[in-house]
Amino acid sequence: MGSFNELKSFRKLEELAKTPIDLTEAGVLSPKRIEEMTAEGVGLKLFYGTQRVTPDVLAALSEMATEQNVISKMQAMQAGHVINRIEGYDSENRAVLHTAMRDFFDHRNEDNVAVKATKLAYDELEKLKLFLEEVDKQGFTDVIQIGIGGSELGPKAIYLALEAYQKEGRSVHFLSNVDPDDAASILHKLDLNKTLVVVVSKSGTTLETLTNEALIKERFLEKGLSPVNHFIAVTGKGSPMDNPEEYRSSFYIWDYIGGRYSVTSMVGAVSIAFAVGMEKFLEFLRGASAMDKLALNEDPHKNLPLLAALIGIWNRNFLNLPTCAIIPYSQAMSRFPAHLQQCDMESNGKGIDKNGNFVEFMTGPIIWGEIGTNGQHSFYQLIHQGKTTVPVEFIGFKETQLQEDLPFKGTISQEKLLSNLFAQSIGLATGQKNDNPNKFFPGNRPNSILFAEKCSPYSLGAILSYYENKVAFQGFIWNINSFDQEGVQLGKILANQMIELFAKRRKGEEIDSKEFPLGQAYLNQISS
Repeated sequence: MGSFNELKSFRKLEELAKTPIDLTEAGVLSPKRIEEMTAEGVGLKLFYGTQRVTPDVLAALSEMATEQNVISKMQAMQAGHVINRIEGYDSENRAVLHTAMRDFFDHRNEDNVAVKATKLAYDELEKLKLFLEEVDKQGFTDVIQIGIGGSELGPKAIYLALEAYQKEGRSVHFLSNVDPDDAASILHKLDLNKTLVVVVSKSGTTLETLTNEALIKERFLEKGLSPVNHFIAVTGKGSPMDNPEEYRSSFYIWDYIGGRYSVTSMVGAVSIAFAVGMEKFLEFLRGASAMDKLALNEDPHKNLPLLAALIGIWNRNFLNLPTCAIIPYSQAMSRFPAHLQQCDMESNGKGIDKNGNFVEFMTGPIIWGEIGTNGQHSFYQLIHQGKTTVPVEFIGFKETQLQEDLPFKGTISQEKLLSNLFAQSIGLATGQKNDNPNKFFPGNRPNSILFAEKCSPYSLGAILSYYENKVAFQGFIWNINSFDQEGVQLGKILANQMIELFAKRRKGEEIDSKEFPLGQAYLNQISS
């Protein structure tokens, strides 16, 4: 195994990238190409004929996967080997076992790290099942989940995607922003007598989360309600929040679960299972687990997340495209691009390899997106005719969730939605020639479609795992650590220094002129 840009396959791909396929040429994007460039697995289809790849490119990409031993690395990750580390430098130095949180359906008897983690996850799910049976009898209607980053983005994205399946009279509200207006807007809607509060912090020390918890707790006290009867902790075992005197129940998460990969752990389980019921949540886990197993297949054409990862590498490193848009044609998936933005950019937005060397190639792309067809009336102008080529990953579903539709002008709404999805994919690839430059579309814009029968709990779990494993595969290929997030630490340190200045000013204490002078400059400007 060598450095990414020293691989034999890298040189082949560099040569192939000098004359990439032109999707706008007559006869290139044919029905045969669409049919042949379709991969299937776990109820999903990946249409990638509108990507700028050829059999030669795919063969070289497959060779790259072999050179970088990506399947062995995926096996090691799912087996619980210590892969979250930087050799020779201080790092988190731990296993990565979000896949173990949904792998309990095999009931295996092996005795290894991953199976032990799975058994711990199973115990928490059993505890959650009993807890939900208890609160069902007590008439609770709402949950406020307090958490930030992966404790909010993933759970909220999945909750909204499964809102069509939620139990009658159940709602979940997410509070992450330390902006007090966010908390106030939630509290004004709720009957606190019927509200549970799920506080999520692995360490039990996250400042934004503890601040919001204190604010919400004060509102319960003002109403004469005992917070211990309403507040639930999702935290590390033995953390400051693992305290039965302050929480009616505690559910555990572990160091080997990264925040952005935590939605299938108790971080997502408590609120989502409250909303949709335990069985629907288990179906979500089953879909994720099935895709995890598919990610172990050595054939990239049968391994959807690996195939997607390789195509992403081609776009990022060889076609030199710096960004990728995720566009679901489903209102239910409205927050999914935001979750994937964190999942991908916090994972692969790295500039060093696993040996601590600064890399000489591009790593993770900029991820962004919005639901279709809304995006067609905003940023699609740039995607179609702008000077920046933006690869697009569409997500679509054959059926609606609620099955409430009607014909209008010859087609139902879902058919109109899918018509837009397929038309945009074709239009981006083929473009349009026109003597009027204002109506000229250059085309050759690479895109693919991930397609499922329906946005169900099972398919949603599979889609989540597809993206998580795609991100991991790309990190394996680049030989970077996709599972730490040192890039968020500097801002936290400086924010704490700034908070200390505010606290001293509030108490009327004198501030030393040498103490964080740049922070003082801003404080002086907003005080004048």
